Amino acid sequence: MVFTLQLRQIEVQPGQHLTLREITWDNFEAILRDLGEHRATRVAYYQGCLEIKMPLPEHEKAKILIGEFVKILLDELGLDWEPYGSTTFKRREMAVGIEPDDCFYIQNAARMVGKQRVDLATDPPPDLAIEVDVTSTTQIDAYAALGVPELWRYSDGKLEIFVFQSGVYLPVETSPTFPNLPVIEGILEFLKIGATAGATAARRGFRQWLRSSVGGNDL
Repeated sequence: MVFTLQLRQIEVQPGQHLTLREITWDNFEAILRDLGEHRATRVAYYQGCLEIKMPLPEHEKAKILIGEFVKILLDELGLDWEPYGSTTFKRREMAVGIEPDDCFYIQNAARMVGKQRVDLATDPPPDLAIEVDVTSTTQIDAYAALGVPELWRYSDGKLEIFVFQSGVYLPVETSPTFPNLPVIEGILEFLKIGATAGATAARRGFRQWLRSSVGGNDL
């Protein structure tokens, strides 16, 4: 016997994720419409497999702080940027839809000023995407299909940076967006400070650390 359930009958608790398989693109689009834009859940769709995730508070804190650190980096280094948060990026022909925990247009910032909707048929993917893995794992293949140039993944107290080259993601020690800066070490240090002294102390400390680092490097 086959049962049909509607999304409003399914409840995903914080820290849990729901995996649905054999989901067509039209199904995926319908589910996005049913979920709406103002929601706490995040979705990831890749070639028929859909994940619906409900983040935990620890996920949200790490996501917000890492995003704040990136904004401080961009501002202090005088780089233009456009924030696109957890926008849904999708391409039907590749059967891919992804919602980063946070993302930024940097190299392509000027192209995205004022845009209210993103169409990857004509718009570039975000230059930098951030994923925080607490209860689920980032679908790197989905990011590769979209061609996101730089992906940061934070999990279990570890921050990894990947760059997209020749169709695959390669781990690197230094972000190409912030060359000559030990951003991995800096972000991890001030995430720990945020956990003990609070977010305000972490942001202020990170800015001071960055200014000291920039002053000692030829950037």
